[in-house]
Amino acid sequence: MASMMQPQIILLKEGTDTSQGKPQLVSNINACMAVADVVRTTLGPRGMDKLIHDDKGNTTISNDGATIMKLLDVVHPAAKILVDIAKSQDSEVGDGTTTVVLLAGEFLREAKPFIEDGVHPQNLIRSYRIASNMAIQKIKELAVSIEGKSLDEKRSLLAKCAATTLSSKLIGGEKDFFATMVVDAVIAIGSDDRLNMIGIKKVPGGTMRDSFLVNGVAFKKTFSYAGFEQQPKKFLNPKILLLNIELELKSEKENAEIRLSDPLQYQSIVDAEWNIIYDKLDKCVTSGAKIVLSRLAIGDLATQYFADRDIFCAGRVAEDDLHRVAAATGGTVQTSVNNVIDEVLGTCEIFEEKQVGNERFNIFNGCPSGQTATIVLRGGADQFIEEAERSLHDAIMIVRRAMKNSTVVAGGGAIDMEISRYLWQHARNIAGKSQLFINSFAKALEVIPRQLCDNAGFDATDVLNKLRQKHALPSELLDLDVKSRVLKSEGALYGVDINTGGICDSFANFVWEPALVKVNAINAATEAACLILSVDETVKNPKSESAQGEAAGGMGRGRGAGRGRGMRRR
Repeated sequence: MASMMQPQIILLKEGTDTSQGKPQLVSNINACMAVADVVRTTLGPRGMDKLIHDDKGNTTISNDGATIMKLLDVVHPAAKILVDIAKSQDSEVGDGTTTVVLLAGEFLREAKPFIEDGVHPQNLIRSYRIASNMAIQKIKELAVSIEGKSLDEKRSLLAKCAATTLSSKLIGGEKDFFATMVVDAVIAIGSDDRLNMIGIKKVPGGTMRDSFLVNGVAFKKTFSYAGFEQQPKKFLNPKILLLNIELELKSEKENAEIRLSDPLQYQSIVDAEWNIIYDKLDKCVTSGAKIVLSRLAIGDLATQYFADRDIFCAGRVAEDDLHRVAAATGGTVQTSVNNVIDEVLGTCEIFEEKQVGNERFNIFNGCPSGQTATIVLRGGADQFIEEAERSLHDAIMIVRRAMKNSTVVAGGGAIDMEISRYLWQHARNIAGKSQLFINSFAKALEVIPRQLCDNAGFDATDVLNKLRQKHALPSELLDLDVKSRVLKSEGALYGVDINTGGICDSFANFVWEPALVKVNAINAATEAACLILSVDETVKNPKSESAQGEAAGGMGRGRGAGRGRGMRRR
């Protein structure tokens, strides 16, 4: 009877699991390990891509951890925690989404034998939290600051961080080209925190190298009315008027009623309507603006009117593009054309309409306020350009974080091996079971260099043994403080050499990543692992599920019956 009362836990839609206590905990760990195994092969410069085909027929090719986790549609409630930490890492830092899922899965893999042997989960959780705090402290000690450098030097250092991020992406072959572009874009927006100030526009066709950066705003030519081709397509230092009003003849409301005693009065009403629109257009012209942009429609009358006066206009401009133009040109979006003063008009050095592939683009270059940039992406297939956009988003986030928290650590698994070595060393001084748990945490960190080797087709055991030997401290250095150790033991900076299948000094080879990426990844992965270890039972209310099912069925029956009656009456 007791076994019949156990709640069902759904792992995937077909299979069910009705375990509690230790079996429930092991089941949760297995589910999380299965999710981590899905993204495992996407890590690093030689990582593979995943092709995800959803029920709507959309195809996505990506090796971005957060994107894959989002599209997987995970059903298991415990495994969903890994999806959440991938999203959190993506929004907080932008990169390291695969790393965080992999670490969480590996922490749980190492914990599984202890749980099966009867160790209380709280003992593991306590040790994992201690190890996590020590690891984060160690990262902060090993981090190297790039603060106080000249702009050129800083630009070069940031480009190296961006190149490390892009090396694992689909556009890794052109990482230097795009890294420079990303750094220029981030420096262009300065201290502005809004990511939407960097626009990314996708134009199919051409090669990746045809992509270019606009130091201002670029957007696709909007829908245009008659007379558009007669307008000038290039201006030098024009004044720009930004509007949020319609410039076209309004049709009267359907329920409007006008009573006339004299038929001649009708003409005056029609004239009044035309006078209103002409008055608005005259005010736009007298403001001195040579470019008029509006979020709402600019009709064929206004388009022709502006064309006759050598003024360029574009209606139905997307709201985010209009705001970026305002930020770049120093203009202000107006909701009325009355009293338009010079202070609300924007300006730029060059405005031109340019053909990019099969599309026409309106490009504002040399904007005085800066604060915005636009990357126009070119490429073959649509899926390729989509993935390139996701890759650039990661690189942009990394460069922004590196500018704000200007400390970097060696990548390529170097920092992971060094923390692992440090925790092994520390665990020797701990008596009791905690030593085993901290050792398992340290072993789990080795998953990053191991996976980098596996994904590149190298012998992981051989490379890891070389790394362990390189990171091991000679006994005479053990008594020195941290800084002295790092200076005397260069081994701390050694990671996997993806090109040769051996090991190399990651720092000297410019494989860098912001310290914040690693800190955030270890923090989030430890929290997720501890959260899953602390759950020993899942309760689902079957009554509420059946009630929802009946309600949905009832609604379906009601709609069907209604349609049937309607058809008979017809």
